[in-house]
Amino acid sequence: MWILPLLVIGLAAGLAVPLGRAMARALDRPADNALERAFDTGPQSWKGYCLALLAFNAVAFVIGFGLLATQHLLPLNPDGKTALAPTTIFNTAASFLTNTNLQHYSGEVHLSYFSQLFFIAWKQFVTPAIGLGALLAVIRGLRGDKHLGNFTLDVWRGVAYVFLPLSLIVGLLLILGGVPMTLEGAVEVTTLEGAKQTISRGPVAAIVAIKQLGTNGGGFFGANSAHPFENPSAWTNLLECVCILLVPMACVVMFGRMVRGNGQATVIFNVMMAFLVAFTVWAIVTDTMSPNPGLSGLPLDQSSGNLEGKELRFGPSAGATWAAATTVTSNGSVNCMHDSLNPLAGLTPLSGMWINCAFGGVGVGLINFLVYLIVAVFLAGLMVGRTPEYLGKKVEAREVKLAMLALLVHPLLILIPTGIASVSKWGTDATNNPGPHGLSEMLYEFTSASANNGSGFEGLGDTVGTAEDAANPEKAESNGRAVVWDLATGLVMLIGRFVPIIAPIALAASLAAKKPTPFTAGTLRTDTLTFALVLVGTIVLVGALLFLPVAALGPIAEHLSFTTN
Repeated sequence: MWILPLLVIGLAAGLAVPLGRAMARALDRPADNALERAFDTGPQSWKGYCLALLAFNAVAFVIGFGLLATQHLLPLNPDGKTALAPTTIFNTAASFLTNTNLQHYSGEVHLSYFSQLFFIAWKQFVTPAIGLGALLAVIRGLRGDKHLGNFTLDVWRGVAYVFLPLSLIVGLLLILGGVPMTLEGAVEVTTLEGAKQTISRGPVAAIVAIKQLGTNGGGFFGANSAHPFENPSAWTNLLECVCILLVPMACVVMFGRMVRGNGQATVIFNVMMAFLVAFTVWAIVTDTMSPNPGLSGLPLDQSSGNLEGKELRFGPSAGATWAAATTVTSNGSVNCMHDSLNPLAGLTPLSGMWINCAFGGVGVGLINFLVYLIVAVFLAGLMVGRTPEYLGKKVEAREVKLAMLALLVHPLLILIPTGIASVSKWGTDATNNPGPHGLSEMLYEFTSASANNGSGFEGLGDTVGTAEDAANPEKAESNGRAVVWDLATGLVMLIGRFVPIIAPIALAASLAAKKPTPFTAGTLRTDTLTFALVLVGTIVLVGALLFLPVAALGPIAEHLSFTTN
């Protein structure tokens, strides 16, 4: 029961230390070869860095939209995939641009190999590199650099020195583990009963490797990492789960090396680890050690806990462990149905995405944590009468305003759309279950979109599919609802990606412009156990104030309805 989570967390943490040190050496240095100098257009201020980031993403969105819109005309389409519906194209283009990988389609059903390789895989390499570049800019600002680096060079280095080598290694290991890697089309086979069955396949290993390492998520197949071609064995399950956590953990080690403050990194790493362990234990206890309350009274053996909707090949704790890892990061891949988790266990993926900083996505997870840290420094300084400082720079009104902007946009993007959906026909009619569980389905969808996670409770009628489906008059009503979900979650993903990136970059630049202050007896220490507890308290308190009411209306109310019936 507990061996798998211990192996996953232990291996990821152990591998993250040398990887983080290597990342600091590779990413934090002047351009020293001809190729790097070609990408390096010169040092950028925070405004220049953000403008380059936004311009790059705007161009990438247009190219991605065009590739998806014309996939039926492009090569590498042996199974004859047709055009997607326009709103599905918009949603998918926004999703993979923002490192969310929310899928309002089924990969093997709707996408050609060209789309999988030159849209999906391309974005899965580039978008985590963008998040990593944003983190590098923030770190440089925090340590006092006048310029924040060069966006194009940072993205190139992230792709070339981090994600390509790691993906090559993991992809080869996945192929050895039985994951398919081919450009041949689907194959038709005859089953033992004599029936005909079409089996989809494709360049799966390459896409699975980067989807896990880049905290991208999504899946080549609709069943995601519960599919035996994406995740054939217990060995590949362990490897893929470790890869979810590896780079986000390494980012914290890299931060410590770059600011030359290993004590700061130790505090951050341990606080993040505490949340990861707490969420994992909670998920396992409330799901795999508790029967499904909806099946109580039936003549079923539930001694192994709630097994409905779970991947049973890897043991009862595999689904809960993966659910915790994939949502404390912004990975979003799944190997079980989160919709099938016990109500209280369903709080694990929701809470991981609500705080959105316990390792989090590549680069952006640590950025989100640093926002909480700035707020904690300011509050602690006010409470104990010490100067609010971080890394030798005073934290004042401007920094707190920028931190609160980055912090509050996340709950606003979740709670406002969920509230609108819960009183709208397009929202309630799309749910698969009435009452609290239906609310949880809508809440989860917007939470996943805002957190750039991409996982889903499923059950929502949010898929239009192909252009042919969109034109089918018999599906007009369901398509109308799905169109709204496509547009609403697409906008939430875009806002939820870029505002929480740009505001912290501006915050770091504001701190960089200040003169360093000498360390005195009145300085608030941020590398101690006491401050670590303050950080935990700040994150828990802010999270509870923002999300406890809606949690009470959704998962908690559903749990109480089972226990009182």
